[in-house]
Amino acid sequence: WEWFWLFPMQSLSRDPRGERDAAKRRHHILPRAYQKHLSLAAVKAEIPKRSNSHVLRHSYATHLLENGTNIRTLQDFLGHACVETTMIYLHVMEDQQDLTVSPLDILEGSS
Repeated sequence: WEWFWLFPMQSLSRDPRGERDAAKRRHHILPRAYQKHLSLAAVKAEIPKRSNSHVLRHSYATHLLENGTNIRTLQDFLGHACVETTMIYLHVMEDQQDLTVSPLDILEGSS
């Protein structure tokens, strides 16, 4: 499946870099067309903030971290060479300090 396009064009076309008699194939949509569809979807969903691929990437990473995904796993998902790059996403996480229970509090409650 890795050779299938996630966002294919609606029509077939020839590769402009290829031979003149090359077969018609389905290619991926152009970035501008993808961005247009993404923006229209955001308008339909009544999302007031700017929407683009980079925003989706940040949102994806932040939500994974907030749901407990290991930072090294996220580093692999995002294709970052070093973990310091992935750690940038930590600053936008919601503060979850109030959700964390101290082991001392657990022991205190069981007495």
